[in-house]
Amino acid sequence: MTFNDIFKSSFLENVTSVSILDMAIALALSFGLGVFIFFVYKKTYRGVMYSSGFGVTLIALTMITTLVILAVTSNVVLSLGMVGALSIVRFRTAIKEPLDIAFLFWAIAAGNVLAAGMIPLAVRGRVILGAVLLVFVNKKSHCVPYMLVVQCDGYESEKAAAAFLEKAVKRCTVKSKSASQGCIELNMDVRLKDENTDFINGLSGMNGIKSAVLVSYNGDYMG
Repeated sequence: MTFNDIFKSSFLENVTSVSILDMAIALALSFGLGVFIFFVYKKTYRGVMYSSGFGVTLIALTMITTLVILAVTSNVVLSLGMVGALSIVRFRTAIKEPLDIAFLFWAIAAGNVLAAGMIPLAVRGRVILGAVLLVFVNKKSHCVPYMLVVQCDGYESEKAAAAFLEKAVKRCTVKSKSASQGCIELNMDVRLKDENTDFINGLSGMNGIKSAVLVSYNGDYMG
């Protein structure tokens, strides 16, 4: 090793490790794939408040992953350093919808596959995954779940409400019950016999029933 070799930098040698054409093609394909993932996410979203920022994040995540994998595959030493650098990254943003995790992983996987040069796999996988999500997420249940909140003034009115609901609905399951002086509140999961909700009028008009509220929900309940 000579004196010049000590101060020699390999930075300029890595400039041409990935050609501009390869980078442009990979980023263009990752952008198109990210837009498709964003489109599927928008069509299958079933949450309360839609966030367009998360959709844009899916596009950016696909392109960023492609860029990182291109750099990693061009240099073995860089790949080892990238593993150490990414190991200290911590994400603090809470994922509110479980399906969002699938879209995040899809965006990362798509970027990996594209950067590895497996373009047919990325394109065909995109179509298959998109079709599966569109079919199963948008599939409507034959029995729409409802949450019924009933407030009554005592035990006798609670029994009367339970007997009334047993005849009026297809299924009624108590999820939670809270009692205080002169008030009992019931939260029940209800399945209707049909789409007719007129029974709630009769329930609220019964003696001892203070209020009755029927709310449609997605079937998930924490309690």
